[in-house]
Amino acid sequence: MDTSTQDSLSDKGKPPHVADHIETPVEKTTTDNIDTTHTDEAMKVLARYTGDESWEPTEEKRLVRKIDWRLLPLLCLTYGLQYYDKAMLSQAALFGLREDLGLLVGNRYSMSAAIFYLGFIVGAYPTMFLAQRYPIHHVASGTVTLWGICLILTPVCHNYQSLYAQRFFLGLLESGISPMFMMIVGGWYKKNEQALRMGVWYSFTGYVSIFSPLINYGLGHIKGSLSSWKYMYLFAGALTIVWGITLEFVLPPDPVHARGFSERERFISVARMRTNNSGVRNTHFKMGQVVELFLDIKFWLVFFTAFLAMIANAPISTFTPIIINSFGFSTLESLLLVIPSGFYAGTMMLIMPYIAYKYTAKGIRSWLVIGCQLVSMVASLLLLLLPLDQTGGLLFACYILPTLGAGYAVLMGLQIGNFAGYTKRSLSSSGLYIGYCLGNFVGPLCFREQDYPRYVPGFIVTVVTTFIAAVLVLIYRIICLYDNRRRDATGVLEGFENAYQDDLTDKKNPQFRYTV
Repeated sequence: MDTSTQDSLSDKGKPPHVADHIETPVEKTTTDNIDTTHTDEAMKVLARYTGDESWEPTEEKRLVRKIDWRLLPLLCLTYGLQYYDKAMLSQAALFGLREDLGLLVGNRYSMSAAIFYLGFIVGAYPTMFLAQRYPIHHVASGTVTLWGICLILTPVCHNYQSLYAQRFFLGLLESGISPMFMMIVGGWYKKNEQALRMGVWYSFTGYVSIFSPLINYGLGHIKGSLSSWKYMYLFAGALTIVWGITLEFVLPPDPVHARGFSERERFISVARMRTNNSGVRNTHFKMGQVVELFLDIKFWLVFFTAFLAMIANAPISTFTPIIINSFGFSTLESLLLVIPSGFYAGTMMLIMPYIAYKYTAKGIRSWLVIGCQLVSMVASLLLLLLPLDQTGGLLFACYILPTLGAGYAVLMGLQIGNFAGYTKRSLSSSGLYIGYCLGNFVGPLCFREQDYPRYVPGFIVTVVTTFIAAVLVLIYRIICLYDNRRRDATGVLEGFENAYQDDLTDKKNPQFRYTV
Protein backbone atom coordinates (compact mmCIF):
# COMPACT_ATOMS: atom_id res chain seq x y z
CA MET A 1 0.00 0.00 0.00
CA ASP A 2 1.40 3.41 -0.90
CA THR A 3 2.30 5.99 1.73
CA SER A 4 -0.67 8.26 1.12
CA THR A 5 -3.14 5.38 1.31
CA GLN A 6 -1.55 4.22 4.57
CA ASP A 7 -2.00 7.71 6.03
CA SER A 8 -5.61 7.74 4.92
CA LEU A 9 -6.25 4.37 6.51
CA SER A 10 -4.79 5.42 9.81
CA ASP A 11 -7.21 8.35 9.86
CA LYS A 12 -10.26 6.28 9.04
CA GLY A 13 -9.30 3.12 10.88
CA LYS A 14 -10.22 0.86 7.93
CA PRO A 15 -9.24 0.56 4.34
CA PRO A 16 -11.87 1.60 1.78
CA HIS A 17 -14.65 -0.95 1.27
CA VAL A 18 -13.42 -3.11 4.17
CA ALA A 19 -15.44 -3.77 7.33
CA ASP A 20 -14.40 -6.50 9.72
CA HIS A 21 -12.26 -8.10 7.02
CA ILE A 22 -15.18 -8.37 4.58
CA GLU A 23 -15.50 -6.21 1.48
CA THR A 24 -18.64 -4.06 1.60
CA PRO A 25 -20.90 -3.35 -1.35
CA VAL A 26 -19.74 -1.05 -4.08
CA GLU A 27 -21.96 1.94 -4.78
CA LYS A 28 -24.47 0.91 -7.43
CA THR A 29 -25.03 2.85 -10.64
CA THR A 30 -28.01 2.18 -12.85
CA THR A 31 -27.40 1.06 -16.40
CA ASP A 32 -29.50 3.93 -17.71
CA ASN A 33 -27.05 6.45 -16.27
CA ILE A 34 -23.97 4.93 -17.88
CA ASP A 35 -22.27 6.97 -20.56
CA THR A 36 -20.20 4.23 -22.17
CA THR A 37 -18.50 6.62 -24.53
CA HIS A 38 -17.05 9.04 -22.02
CA THR A 39 -16.83 7.14 -18.73
CA ASP A 40 -14.79 4.14 -17.76
CA GLU A 41 -16.12 0.86 -19.17
CA ALA A 42 -15.78 -0.66 -15.70
CA MET A 43 -19.04 1.13 -14.87
CA LYS A 44 -20.94 -1.34 -17.06
CA VAL A 45 -19.63 -4.27 -15.02
CA LEU A 46 -20.50 -2.62 -11.70
CA ALA A 47 -23.96 -1.59 -12.83
CA ARG A 48 -25.01 -4.90 -14.33
CA TYR A 49 -23.78 -7.17 -11.53
CA THR A 50 -26.70 -8.53 -9.48
CA GLY A 51 -24.92 -10.85 -7.04
CA ASP A 52 -23.43 -10.35 -3.59
CA GLU A 53 -21.30 -7.20 -3.69
CA SER A 54 -19.10 -8.08 -0.69
CA TRP A 55 -16.16 -10.45 -0.63
CA GLU A 56 -13.61 -11.92 1.75
CA PRO A 57 -9.94 -10.87 1.42
CA THR A 58 -9.07 -14.54 0.86
CA GLU A 59 -11.37 -14.57 -2.17
CA GLU A 60 -9.58 -11.54 -3.59
CA LYS A 61 -6.19 -13.18 -3.02
CA ARG A 62 -7.31 -16.25 -4.97
CA LEU A 63 -8.47 -14.00 -7.77
CA VAL A 64 -5.16 -12.11 -7.85
CA ARG A 65 -3.29 -15.42 -8.08
CA LYS A 66 -5.51 -16.42 -11.00
CA ILE A 67 -4.82 -13.09 -12.71
CA ASP A 68 -1.08 -13.55 -12.13
CA TRP A 69 -1.07 -17.00 -13.74
CA ARG A 70 -3.23 -15.87 -16.65
CA LEU A 71 -1.30 -12.69 -17.34
CA LEU A 72 2.30 -12.63 -16.15
CA PRO A 73 3.70 -15.64 -18.07
CA LEU A 74 2.42 -14.10 -21.30
CA LEU A 75 3.90 -10.69 -20.53
CA CYS A 76 7.21 -12.26 -19.47
CA LEU A 77 7.60 -14.41 -22.56
CA THR A 78 6.59 -11.60 -24.92
CA TYR A 79 8.95 -9.08 -23.36
CA GLY A 80 11.78 -11.60 -23.18
CA LEU A 81 11.25 -12.37 -26.86
CA GLN A 82 11.28 -8.66 -27.70
CA TYR A 83 14.61 -8.15 -25.95
CA TYR A 84 16.01 -11.30 -27.56
CA ASP A 85 15.07 -9.92 -30.98
CA LYS A 86 16.31 -6.37 -30.56
CA ALA A 87 19.54 -7.33 -28.75
CA MET A 88 20.39 -9.95 -31.36
CA LEU A 89 22.48 -7.33 -33.14
CA SER A 90 25.23 -7.34 -30.51
CA GLN A 91 25.62 -11.12 -30.66
CA ALA A 92 25.29 -11.41 -34.45
CA ALA A 93 28.07 -8.80 -34.63
CA LEU A 94 30.49 -11.45 -33.36
CA PHE A 95 29.53 -13.79 -36.22
CA GLY A 96 30.26 -11.67 -39.25
CA LEU A 97 27.31 -9.28 -39.46
CA ARG A 98 29.52 -6.19 -39.22
CA GLU A 99 31.89 -7.46 -41.92
CA ASP A 100 29.12 -8.63 -44.29
CA LEU A 101 27.15 -5.39 -44.15
CA GLY A 102 30.03 -2.91 -43.97
CA LEU A 103 29.35 -1.81 -40.39
CA LEU A 104 33.01 -1.46 -39.38
CA VAL A 105 33.28 1.92 -41.11
CA GLY A 106 32.83 4.98 -38.92
CA ASN A 107 29.72 4.92 -36.71
CA ARG A 108 27.70 2.57 -38.90
CA TYR A 109 27.36 -0.14 -36.28
CA SER A 110 26.38 2.38 -33.60
CA MET A 111 23.82 3.92 -35.95
CA SER A 112 22.33 0.52 -36.76
CA ALA A 113 21.66 0.15 -33.02
CA ALA A 114 20.48 3.73 -32.53
CA ILE A 115 18.10 3.94 -35.50
CA PHE A 116 16.05 1.11 -33.99
CA TYR A 117 14.91 3.55 -31.30
CA LEU A 118 13.92 6.21 -33.83
CA GLY A 119 11.39 3.64 -34.98
CA PHE A 120 10.32 3.24 -31.36
CA ILE A 121 9.65 6.96 -31.09
CA VAL A 122 7.65 7.11 -34.33
CA GLY A 123 5.53 4.07 -33.44
CA ALA A 124 4.83 4.54 -29.72
CA TYR A 125 1.94 7.04 -29.81
CA PRO A 126 0.11 5.56 -32.84
CA THR A 127 0.28 2.13 -31.24
CA MET A 128 -1.07 3.42 -27.93
CA PHE A 129 -3.86 5.25 -29.77
CA LEU A 130 -4.84 1.93 -31.33
CA ALA A 131 -4.56 0.20 -27.95
CA GLN A 132 -6.96 2.70 -26.40
CA ARG A 133 -9.51 2.47 -29.20
CA TYR A 134 -9.35 -1.30 -29.77
CA PRO A 135 -8.87 -4.37 -27.54
CA ILE A 136 -5.25 -4.49 -26.43
CA HIS A 137 -4.83 -8.19 -27.16
CA HIS A 138 -5.70 -7.59 -30.84
CA VAL A 139 -3.17 -4.76 -31.08
CA ALA A 140 -0.47 -6.69 -29.19
CA SER A 141 -0.93 -9.82 -31.30
CA GLY A 142 -0.82 -7.84 -34.53
CA THR A 143 2.32 -5.90 -33.62
CA VAL A 144 4.22 -8.99 -32.40
CA THR A 145 3.34 -10.90 -35.57
CA LEU A 146 4.39 -8.00 -37.81
CA TRP A 147 7.68 -7.47 -36.01
CA GLY A 148 8.36 -11.19 -36.38
CA ILE A 149 7.88 -10.84 -40.14
CA CYS A 150 10.22 -7.84 -40.16
CA LEU A 151 12.81 -9.74 -38.14
CA ILE A 152 12.76 -12.83 -40.35
CA LEU A 153 13.50 -10.57 -43.34
CA THR A 154 16.81 -9.38 -41.81
CA PRO A 155 18.89 -11.84 -43.92
CA VAL A 156 17.62 -10.01 -47.02
CA CYS A 157 19.73 -6.99 -45.99
CA HIS A 158 22.85 -6.75 -48.16
CA ASN A 159 24.43 -3.49 -46.97
CA TYR A 160 24.32 -1.09 -44.06
CA GLN A 161 21.61 1.10 -45.65
CA SER A 162 19.19 -1.82 -45.94
CA LEU A 163 19.97 -2.81 -42.35
CA TYR A 164 19.19 0.75 -41.24
CA ALA A 165 15.76 0.50 -42.88
CA GLN A 166 15.09 -2.92 -41.38
CA ARG A 167 16.12 -1.80 -37.90
CA PHE A 168 13.96 1.34 -38.11
CA PHE A 169 10.81 -0.60 -39.01
CA LEU A 170 11.61 -3.29 -36.43
CA GLY A 171 11.72 -0.57 -33.78
CA LEU A 172 8.51 0.97 -35.06
CA LEU A 173 6.69 -2.36 -34.80
CA GLU A 174 8.08 -3.23 -31.36
CA SER A 175 7.46 0.23 -29.92
CA GLY A 176 4.06 -0.27 -28.33
CA ILE A 177 4.73 -3.41 -26.30
CA SER A 178 6.15 -1.83 -23.15
CA PRO A 179 3.53 0.99 -22.93
CA MET A 180 0.77 -1.54 -23.60
CA PHE A 181 2.07 -3.81 -20.86
CA MET A 182 2.19 -0.88 -18.48
CA MET A 183 -1.45 -0.15 -19.30
CA ILE A 184 -2.41 -3.80 -18.85
CA VAL A 185 -0.78 -3.92 -15.41
CA GLY A 186 -2.39 -0.59 -14.49
CA GLY A 187 -5.80 -1.97 -15.44
CA TRP A 188 -5.52 -5.29 -13.58
CA TYR A 189 -3.59 -4.48 -10.38
CA LYS A 190 -3.92 -2.08 -7.48
CA LYS A 191 -1.21 0.52 -6.87
CA ASN A 192 0.58 -1.47 -4.19
CA GLU A 193 0.63 -4.54 -6.48
CA GLN A 194 1.89 -2.87 -9.64
CA ALA A 195 5.61 -2.41 -8.94
CA LEU A 196 6.23 -6.12 -8.37
CA ARG A 197 4.32 -7.13 -11.51
CA MET A 198 6.19 -4.55 -13.58
CA GLY A 199 9.44 -6.01 -12.32
CA VAL A 200 8.40 -9.57 -13.09
CA TRP A 201 7.88 -9.04 -16.83
CA TYR A 202 10.63 -6.46 -17.19
CA SER A 203 13.13 -8.85 -15.55
CA PHE A 204 13.01 -10.99 -18.67
CA THR A 205 15.17 -8.42 -20.45
CA GLY A 206 17.90 -9.81 -18.21
CA TYR A 207 16.91 -13.45 -17.92
CA VAL A 208 16.62 -13.92 -21.67
CA SER A 209 20.33 -13.08 -21.86
CA ILE A 210 21.04 -16.30 -19.96
CA PHE A 211 19.75 -18.37 -22.86
CA SER A 212 20.19 -16.21 -25.97
CA PRO A 213 24.03 -16.42 -26.05
CA LEU A 214 23.88 -20.21 -26.01
CA ILE A 215 21.15 -20.37 -28.66
CA ASN A 216 22.89 -17.86 -30.91
CA TYR A 217 26.27 -19.49 -30.50
CA GLY A 218 24.80 -22.78 -31.70
CA LEU A 219 22.94 -21.14 -34.59
CA GLY A 220 26.01 -19.12 -35.48
CA HIS A 221 27.94 -22.32 -36.15
CA ILE A 222 25.52 -23.77 -38.69
CA LYS A 223 27.42 -24.54 -41.85
CA GLY A 224 25.09 -23.75 -44.73
CA SER A 225 24.61 -21.60 -47.79
CA LEU A 226 23.93 -18.50 -45.69
CA SER A 227 26.21 -16.49 -43.45
CA SER A 228 26.02 -17.85 -39.91
CA TRP A 229 24.36 -14.77 -38.37
CA LYS A 230 21.43 -15.06 -40.80
CA TYR A 231 20.30 -18.35 -39.25
CA MET A 232 20.01 -16.55 -35.93
CA TYR A 233 17.52 -14.08 -37.39
CA LEU A 234 15.55 -16.73 -39.29
CA PHE A 235 15.03 -18.73 -36.10
CA ALA A 236 14.07 -15.71 -33.98
CA GLY A 237 11.71 -14.35 -36.64
CA ALA A 238 9.86 -17.64 -37.04
CA LEU A 239 9.53 -18.01 -33.26
CA THR A 240 8.17 -14.46 -32.94
CA ILE A 241 5.56 -14.94 -35.66
CA VAL A 242 4.21 -18.07 -34.00
CA TRP A 243 4.09 -16.35 -30.61
CA GLY A 244 2.35 -13.27 -32.04
CA ILE A 245 -0.46 -15.37 -33.47
CA THR A 246 -0.76 -17.25 -30.16
CA LEU A 247 -1.26 -14.00 -28.21
CA GLU A 248 -4.49 -13.32 -30.06
CA PHE A 249 -6.07 -16.29 -28.31
CA VAL A 250 -4.44 -16.27 -24.87
CA LEU A 251 -3.78 -12.64 -23.78
CA PRO A 252 -6.56 -11.19 -21.57
CA PRO A 253 -6.91 -7.48 -22.44
CA ASP A 254 -8.50 -6.03 -19.27
CA PRO A 255 -10.90 -7.05 -16.47
CA VAL A 256 -13.90 -5.79 -18.43
CA HIS A 257 -13.42 -7.97 -21.51
CA ALA A 258 -11.23 -10.88 -20.38
CA ARG A 259 -12.42 -14.38 -21.16
CA GLY A 260 -12.23 -17.20 -18.61
CA PHE A 261 -13.51 -15.21 -15.62
CA SER A 262 -16.87 -15.72 -13.96
CA GLU A 263 -19.28 -12.82 -13.55
CA ARG A 264 -18.35 -12.56 -9.87
CA GLU A 265 -14.60 -12.67 -10.58
CA ARG A 266 -15.04 -9.95 -13.16
CA PHE A 267 -17.02 -7.83 -10.70
CA ILE A 268 -14.36 -8.16 -7.97
CA SER A 269 -11.59 -7.52 -10.50
CA VAL A 270 -13.21 -4.23 -11.43
CA ALA A 271 -14.54 -3.14 -8.02
CA ARG A 272 -11.22 -3.61 -6.24
CA MET A 273 -9.54 -1.25 -8.69
CA ARG A 274 -11.39 1.75 -7.27
CA THR A 275 -8.46 2.32 -4.89
CA ASN A 276 -6.24 3.27 -7.86
CA ASN A 277 -8.37 6.34 -8.63
CA SER A 278 -7.30 5.98 -12.26
CA GLY A 279 -9.98 3.88 -13.98
CA VAL A 280 -9.72 0.62 -15.89
CA ARG A 281 -10.56 1.34 -19.52
CA ASN A 282 -12.04 4.30 -21.43
CA THR A 283 -12.11 4.34 -25.22
CA HIS A 284 -12.84 8.08 -25.57
CA PHE A 285 -9.74 10.17 -26.37
CA LYS A 286 -9.82 13.33 -24.24
CA MET A 287 -7.79 16.27 -25.53
CA GLY A 288 -8.05 18.10 -22.20
CA GLN A 289 -6.08 15.31 -20.55
CA VAL A 290 -3.43 15.60 -23.27
CA VAL A 291 -2.96 19.30 -22.53
CA GLU A 292 -2.84 18.61 -18.79
CA LEU A 293 -0.18 15.95 -19.29
CA PHE A 294 2.13 18.25 -21.24
CA LEU A 295 1.76 20.97 -18.59
CA ASP A 296 2.52 18.57 -15.73
CA ILE A 297 6.10 18.97 -14.44
CA LYS A 298 6.00 15.47 -12.95
CA PHE A 299 5.58 14.00 -16.42
CA TRP A 300 8.63 15.87 -17.72
CA LEU A 301 10.74 14.81 -14.74
CA VAL A 302 9.87 11.16 -15.41
CA PHE A 303 10.46 11.66 -19.14
CA PHE A 304 13.95 13.14 -18.73
CA THR A 305 14.83 10.59 -16.06
CA ALA A 306 14.10 7.80 -18.54
CA PHE A 307 16.01 9.61 -21.29
CA LEU A 308 19.16 10.21 -19.25
CA ALA A 309 19.11 6.81 -17.52
CA MET A 310 18.84 4.89 -20.78
CA ILE A 311 21.89 6.50 -22.36
CA ALA A 312 23.85 4.04 -20.21
CA ASN A 313 21.85 1.18 -21.73
CA ALA A 314 23.98 1.40 -24.90
CA PRO A 315 26.98 -0.48 -23.50
CA ILE A 316 24.56 -2.95 -21.86
CA SER A 317 22.42 -3.97 -24.84
CA THR A 318 24.67 -3.15 -27.81
CA PHE A 319 28.30 -3.34 -26.74
CA THR A 320 28.64 -5.76 -23.80
CA PRO A 321 29.78 -8.78 -25.89
CA ILE A 322 32.16 -6.54 -27.85
CA ILE A 323 33.55 -4.91 -24.68
CA ILE A 324 34.10 -8.31 -23.04
CA ASN A 325 35.71 -9.58 -26.25
CA SER A 326 38.14 -6.64 -26.04
CA PHE A 327 39.44 -7.98 -22.71
CA GLY A 328 41.11 -10.78 -24.68
CA PHE A 329 38.41 -13.46 -24.55
CA SER A 330 37.42 -15.61 -27.54
CA THR A 331 34.04 -15.33 -29.28
CA LEU A 332 32.61 -18.28 -27.33
CA GLU A 333 34.04 -17.03 -24.04
CA SER A 334 32.64 -13.55 -24.69
CA LEU A 335 29.14 -14.92 -25.27
CA LEU A 336 29.32 -17.16 -22.20
CA LEU A 337 30.53 -14.26 -20.06
CA VAL A 338 27.40 -12.31 -20.99
CA ILE A 339 25.29 -14.88 -19.11
CA PRO A 340 26.14 -13.70 -15.54
CA SER A 341 25.24 -10.16 -16.60
CA GLY A 342 21.82 -11.34 -17.75
CA PHE A 343 21.24 -13.31 -14.55
CA TYR A 344 22.25 -10.35 -12.37
CA ALA A 345 20.10 -7.90 -14.34
CA GLY A 346 17.03 -10.11 -14.27
CA THR A 347 17.39 -10.83 -10.56
CA MET A 348 17.80 -7.15 -9.68
CA MET A 349 14.72 -6.35 -11.77
CA LEU A 350 12.81 -8.73 -9.51
CA ILE A 351 14.39 -7.73 -6.20
CA MET A 352 13.95 -3.96 -6.50
CA PRO A 353 10.25 -4.07 -7.45
CA TYR A 354 9.67 -6.68 -4.74
CA ILE A 355 11.21 -4.34 -2.15
CA ALA A 356 9.05 -1.53 -3.54
CA TYR A 357 5.99 -3.78 -3.19
CA LYS A 358 6.89 -5.04 0.29
CA TYR A 359 7.69 -1.64 1.78
CA THR A 360 5.41 0.66 -0.22
CA ALA A 361 4.07 2.25 2.96
CA LYS A 362 7.56 3.52 3.77
CA GLY A 363 7.73 5.55 0.54
CA ILE A 364 11.00 4.08 -0.71
CA ARG A 365 10.29 3.64 -4.43
CA SER A 366 12.04 6.82 -5.54
CA TRP A 367 15.01 5.99 -3.27
CA LEU A 368 15.31 2.61 -5.00
CA VAL A 369 15.46 4.29 -8.41
CA ILE A 370 18.11 6.71 -7.18
CA GLY A 371 20.19 3.89 -5.68
CA CYS A 372 20.10 1.90 -8.92
CA GLN A 373 21.24 4.91 -10.91
CA LEU A 374 24.19 5.45 -8.60
CA VAL A 375 25.31 1.81 -8.84
CA SER A 376 25.36 2.08 -12.64
CA MET A 377 27.31 5.33 -12.31
CA VAL A 378 29.96 3.50 -10.24
CA ALA A 379 30.10 0.72 -12.86
CA SER A 380 30.69 3.30 -15.60
CA LEU A 381 33.49 4.84 -13.53
CA LEU A 382 35.15 1.45 -13.14
CA LEU A 383 34.98 0.76 -16.89
CA LEU A 384 36.40 4.22 -17.50
CA LEU A 385 39.27 4.15 -15.01
CA LEU A 386 40.39 0.55 -14.42
CA PRO A 387 43.45 -0.64 -16.41
CA LEU A 388 42.71 -3.17 -19.15
CA ASP A 389 44.72 -5.84 -17.35
CA GLN A 390 42.30 -5.69 -14.38
CA THR A 391 40.00 -8.21 -16.03
CA GLY A 392 38.15 -9.23 -12.88
CA GLY A 393 37.25 -5.66 -11.97
CA LEU A 394 36.20 -4.86 -15.53
CA LEU A 395 33.95 -7.91 -15.71
CA PHE A 396 32.43 -6.98 -12.34
CA ALA A 397 31.69 -3.51 -13.72
CA CYS A 398 30.05 -5.03 -16.82
CA TYR A 399 27.88 -7.21 -14.59
CA ILE A 400 26.60 -4.45 -12.29
CA LEU A 401 26.16 -1.85 -15.06
CA PRO A 402 22.58 -3.10 -15.83
CA THR A 403 21.41 -2.15 -12.31
CA LEU A 404 19.75 0.92 -13.81
CA GLY A 405 17.26 -1.44 -15.47
CA ALA A 406 15.95 -2.44 -12.04
CA GLY A 407 15.45 1.23 -11.25
CA TYR A 408 13.58 1.71 -14.51
CA ALA A 409 11.25 -1.17 -13.58
CA VAL A 410 10.38 0.66 -10.33
CA LEU A 411 10.06 3.95 -12.24
CA MET A 412 7.44 2.38 -14.54
CA GLY A 413 5.42 1.44 -11.48
CA LEU A 414 5.64 5.00 -10.17
CA GLN A 415 4.53 6.38 -13.51
CA ILE A 416 1.52 4.13 -13.96
CA GLY A 417 0.37 4.70 -10.38
CA ASN A 418 0.81 8.48 -10.32
CA PHE A 419 -1.05 9.49 -13.49
CA ALA A 420 -4.84 9.15 -13.53
CA GLY A 421 -7.35 9.67 -16.30
CA TYR A 422 -7.27 6.99 -18.98
CA THR A 423 -6.07 9.19 -21.83
CA LYS A 424 -3.49 10.89 -19.62
CA ARG A 425 -2.24 7.59 -18.25
CA SER A 426 -2.04 6.05 -21.73
CA LEU A 427 -0.05 8.95 -23.15
CA SER A 428 2.20 9.25 -20.10
CA SER A 429 3.12 5.57 -20.55
CA SER A 430 4.04 6.28 -24.16
CA GLY A 431 5.89 9.43 -23.10
CA LEU A 432 7.99 7.52 -20.61
CA TYR A 433 8.83 5.06 -23.34
CA ILE A 434 9.76 7.81 -25.78
CA GLY A 435 12.21 9.11 -23.18
CA TYR A 436 13.53 5.55 -22.93
CA CYS A 437 13.86 5.44 -26.73
CA LEU A 438 15.64 8.78 -27.01
CA GLY A 439 18.17 7.66 -24.42
CA ASN A 440 18.73 4.42 -26.28
CA PHE A 441 19.13 6.36 -29.53
CA VAL A 442 21.71 8.78 -28.15
CA GLY A 443 23.62 6.17 -26.14
CA PRO A 444 25.10 4.07 -28.98
CA LEU A 445 26.24 7.20 -30.83
CA CYS A 446 28.41 8.07 -27.83
CA PHE A 447 30.34 4.79 -28.31
CA ARG A 448 32.31 5.31 -31.51
CA GLU A 449 34.35 2.75 -33.41
CA GLN A 450 37.49 4.89 -33.13
CA ASP A 451 37.21 4.86 -29.33
CA TYR A 452 37.48 1.05 -29.12
CA PRO A 453 38.35 -0.63 -26.77
CA ARG A 454 38.00 1.82 -23.86
CA TYR A 455 35.19 3.99 -25.24
CA VAL A 456 36.32 6.81 -22.94
CA PRO A 457 33.95 9.54 -24.24
CA GLY A 458 31.00 7.15 -24.04
CA PHE A 459 31.62 6.19 -20.42
CA ILE A 460 32.17 9.82 -19.41
CA VAL A 461 28.71 10.54 -20.80
CA THR A 462 27.13 7.63 -18.90
CA VAL A 463 28.71 8.74 -15.61
CA VAL A 464 27.23 12.23 -15.99
CA THR A 465 23.79 11.19 -17.23
CA THR A 466 23.20 8.49 -14.60
CA PHE A 467 23.99 11.02 -11.87
CA ILE A 468 21.68 13.70 -13.30
CA ALA A 469 18.89 11.13 -13.64
CA ALA A 470 19.24 10.35 -9.92
CA VAL A 471 18.91 14.07 -9.11
CA LEU A 472 15.74 14.36 -11.22
CA VAL A 473 14.13 11.47 -9.33
CA LEU A 474 14.91 13.25 -6.05
CA ILE A 475 13.17 16.40 -7.37
CA TYR A 476 10.20 14.26 -8.47
CA ARG A 477 9.93 12.82 -4.96
CA ILE A 478 9.98 16.27 -3.35
CA ILE A 479 7.22 17.58 -5.66
CA CYS A 480 4.97 14.55 -5.07
CA LEU A 481 5.35 14.83 -1.29
CA TYR A 482 4.59 18.57 -1.48
CA ASP A 483 1.40 17.92 -3.50
CA ASN A 484 0.28 15.25 -1.02
CA ARG A 485 0.80 17.57 1.94
CA ARG A 486 -1.02 20.39 0.16
CA ARG A 487 -4.01 18.14 -0.51
CA ASP A 488 -4.02 16.85 3.05
CA ALA A 489 -4.08 20.45 4.29
CA THR A 490 -7.41 21.07 2.49
CA GLY A 491 -9.08 18.47 4.71
CA VAL A 492 -10.01 16.22 1.76
CA LEU A 493 -8.78 12.74 2.60
CA GLU A 494 -7.91 10.09 0.08
CA GLY A 495 -11.12 8.56 -1.29
CA PHE A 496 -12.45 6.65 -4.26
CA GLU A 497 -15.98 7.83 -5.00
CA ASN A 498 -14.98 9.16 -8.44
CA ALA A 499 -12.63 6.33 -9.39
CA TYR A 500 -14.65 5.41 -12.49
CA GLN A 501 -17.59 7.76 -12.96
CA ASP A 502 -15.80 10.90 -14.05
CA ASP A 503 -12.49 9.56 -15.44
CA LEU A 504 -10.81 12.23 -13.33
CA THR A 505 -7.10 12.95 -13.70
CA ASP A 506 -4.74 13.02 -10.74
CA LYS A 507 -4.66 16.82 -10.97
CA LYS A 508 -8.45 17.23 -10.86
CA ASN A 509 -9.25 14.60 -8.24
CA PRO A 510 -8.57 16.09 -4.77
CA GLN A 511 -8.82 12.58 -3.27
CA PHE A 512 -5.84 11.34 -5.31
CA ARG A 513 -2.49 10.87 -3.55
CA TYR A 514 0.89 10.31 -5.19
CA THR A 515 3.14 7.34 -4.49
CA VAL A 516 6.82 8.08 -3.78
